Amino acid sequence: MSNFDIKWVDGNREPQCKPNPAYPNGIDIDCSYSRSPICKSDLPYPAKRCGIYVVECLECGQIMVITTAGRLDDPRSVTLSCEMRGMIQ
Repeated sequence: MSNFDIKWVDGNREPQCKPNPAYPNGIDIDCSYSRSPICKSDLPYPAKRCGIYVVECLECGQIMVITTAGRLDDPRSVTLSCEMRGMIQ
């Protein structure tokens, strides 16, 4: 069982720009700011087209929204700083 609920919301728009050639295998998004503990999840890669992923860690409640472009330089994983439900760290 996954500890993440990942939903992709289709933006109903095709990519308008070429992918960044520096990231031919996607990018790893790190929003942990070097804090610990962390939550990490792979993302469906690449996305179908422009849209967003809504990623929720079911362990700590952290939610992140990540944009997609339907290109090779799309996000392939996300790392979040772990947050306790209802508490500010």
